[in-house]
Amino acid sequence: MRRRGAGSVTAKAGGRAVRAYSIGDLRGEDNRASMAGQVPRRRGRGNVVVRVVQLGSPRAAGEGTRIGTVRRPPRGVAKARFALDDWYDVWYPNLAPSADTVKLGLGAEGDAAWNAFVRKYRSEMKVPENDRTLDLLAALSHHADFSVGCYCEDEARCHRSVLRVLLAEKGAAVAPAP
Repeated sequence: MRRRGAGSVTAKAGGRAVRAYSIGDLRGEDNRASMAGQVPRRRGRGNVVVRVVQLGSPRAAGEGTRIGTVRRPPRGVAKARFALDDWYDVWYPNLAPSADTVKLGLGAEGDAAWNAFVRKYRSEMKVPENDRTLDLLAALSHHADFSVGCYCEDEARCHRSVLRVLLAEKGAAVAPAP
């Protein structure tokens, strides 16, 4: 195996030399910026960020792929309409709170109850597969436009507010809350 350039690698695979490229190599970017925790600039596009959105709301310009981090698809909406009606492009319930945690959050009337929801949701996100997903999204946030979201109207009392913080803690480039 031999290193070439900022992020490409040449290796032997089945007797042939195979060259692997990083996203930054393919776009002509220097990967050192993202490794240093800085948000790289893409030519003519500005900063790359992950947005945290309410599913079903109109899409922002340059929002990219919308990921639904919800337990269930929207009721009464045909699967073919999910993306067309601005719900989501990809359904990813792995980052949604469990059914019991959702009940805890929906029933939270005071700060103490809400904090209990936050603690429980955070513990669910520490499960290895969820933790690795957050790492992946944080890394992708420096190279691709995408958004994550939920149906709740009030982000302050929704798991997506916690998801925003978790992504930022993982080093994601997160757009500021609206």
